[in-house]
Amino acid sequence: MAEKIEKIVAKLPRMRDVSKVAGMAERRLAEGDATFVADLGIALHGKYGAEGDSLWQYRSLFSTLLRLLTVTPGQENFEQGLRLVATTESGRRSQSRHVASLLASSHPPHDLVLVFDGGAPHARASEELRACLVHELVLRGLDVAEMPGIARWATSPHWSHHPLGWLPLSLSVFEEEPGLPSYHARGGSWSIPYGRSDDGPQTAPDRTAEVPPAAETTTESASGAIAAAVSNWAEESNGRIEARTFELSAPVRAPVVPSVLASMELESLRGLTSSDLAAVSSCPAAQAWRLVFAAASTGGAYNHGLRGAYGRLAAWRSLAGLSGAAVHASAAEVEHQVLECDWYSFGAATKWFERVAWDIGLAAVAPGRRQMAVLAATDTD
Repeated sequence: MAEKIEKIVAKLPRMRDVSKVAGMAERRLAEGDATFVADLGIALHGKYGAEGDSLWQYRSLFSTLLRLLTVTPGQENFEQGLRLVATTESGRRSQSRHVASLLASSHPPHDLVLVFDGGAPHARASEELRACLVHELVLRGLDVAEMPGIARWATSPHWSHHPLGWLPLSLSVFEEEPGLPSYHARGGSWSIPYGRSDDGPQTAPDRTAEVPPAAETTTESASGAIAAAVSNWAEESNGRIEARTFELSAPVRAPVVPSVLASMELESLRGLTSSDLAAVSSCPAAQAWRLVFAAASTGGAYNHGLRGAYGRLAAWRSLAGLSGAAVHASAAEVEHQVLECDWYSFGAATKWFERVAWDIGLAAVAPGRRQMAVLAATDTD
C-alpha cells in the first residue's frame, strides 16, 4: 500500500486529471479501507502541503479525500477522517471550520462526542475544531446541554476565552432557519438568499412628510462591526461594502424611511430619489440575520466564506453594529437590542450594485427612532 501511495504522490504534479485517483479512493473506502484514504491524504500533505495553494491537483484531490472521510457514515471512516485532520491542519483555521461543517452535517450528534472526549489515540481533535463543531451543532438545533460529552467541554472555563465562546449555546429567537450547506462525497450545495426581497410589507414613501435631516456618525469601529458579515466579499472576492451610521434630527417612521435613505447620499444609492428607490420593505430581525449569516458563512462569488461557526459570530457582529449595541455588549444584550430595532431591506438599480446574485441592502432604526445604520454589499464573478 505504501508503494502505491508513493507512486501517486510522485505523479501528482504531472496529472491532467485527478478523477481516477479520486474514484479509486472512493472504491477503497467503500471496501472498508479508510486507512488507505487517510494515508494518501497525509502523504500528499507531507509532500505538497506547503505549495498546495498553487498546485491545483493537490487542492482538488486532498479536498476530495477529506470530504470522503468526513461525510461517509461509519466509525472507522470518522476516526480516520479525524486522523487526517489532526495530521494536516497545523493551525489552519480554514480547514478546521470546513471540517466542522462537514462533520456536523453528516453525522448524528452522539457520534460526534468522540471529537470532545478524545476517543481513539489517532483521532484526537484540536481545540479549534471542537470550538467550531459546537456552533455548527447549535446552528442545526442541537441542545448542547443535553449532550454531556459535548457540554462538559463547551461550558469549561478555558473555552470561554475562545472568540466563539461569546456566542450563546442555543439559537436566538431571530436565528430562524439558517441556510446551511448539505454535503455528499462529490461536493455540496447551499442556497443564496440575496438580491431584492419582497418578504415584508412594501414601504411606500410618504412624499408629504417632512424628511428629518441626517448627520453621519460613522466611526471606524462601527463600520467594521456592521461590515463583519460581508468583509470576506471584499477581502477574498470582488465585493464592495458600504457600512454607515446616522443621527436623525427627529424620530423616523416606516413611511419616511425610503425618503431618508434617498437623502443620505449613500454611495450605493447615489443619484436616486425616494421614488426611484426599489423595494424598501419592512422585515423581521430574522430575515436580516438570515442574510448576513449567509453572506458570512457561504461567502461571495469567489470564496467559501467563514463556514457556520465563524459565520454565526460575524453575523452577530453585524447585527450588533447595525442595531447600535454597545461595543462590549453581551450576546443577551445584543439580542435585546436587535429585537427592539425596526428593520428594512432595500434594493436599487444603480451602478454600485452588481445585480448578479450577491446583493444586500439593510437598514436598522434603533429604539427611539433617531439612529439609523445602513449596510449595503454587492459582489460579482
